[in-house]
Amino acid sequence: VRLVESGGGLVEAGGSLRLSCTASGNVFSIQSMAWYHKAPGELRALVAAINIKSGGSTDYADSVKGRFTISRDNAKNTVYLQMNSLKPEDTGVYYCKAEALVVGIYDYWGQGTQVTVSS
Repeated sequence: VRLVESGGGLVEAGGSLRLSCTASGNVFSIQSMAWYHKAPGELRALVAAINIKSGGSTDYADSVKGRFTISRDNAKNTVYLQMNSLKPEDTGVYYCKAEALVVGIYDYWGQGTQVTVSS
């Protein structure tokens, strides 16, 4: 499975961005997908996740609830992260992760996309 993210950039506080993550390869093995945020000097942390195989249930970090929305377009093998009301602390690299069932669970990661929120 290969993941390619796009949509990052520079935005003022209060603004919006939409990130995209498109999967290719053995996409039928993907069980769920998620976005992670790595702020400068900090560990990578889960932002939002969505179930791909059933129901499309979602989960969010408390810090982004009400501001970020994760969604999927199965026909395009793409997951989106709509980010509204951005804050300077949202700055960092955003990574897409796919959890795939390939003789056991395996995580695939994208290369990351930079988001910078100016105050």
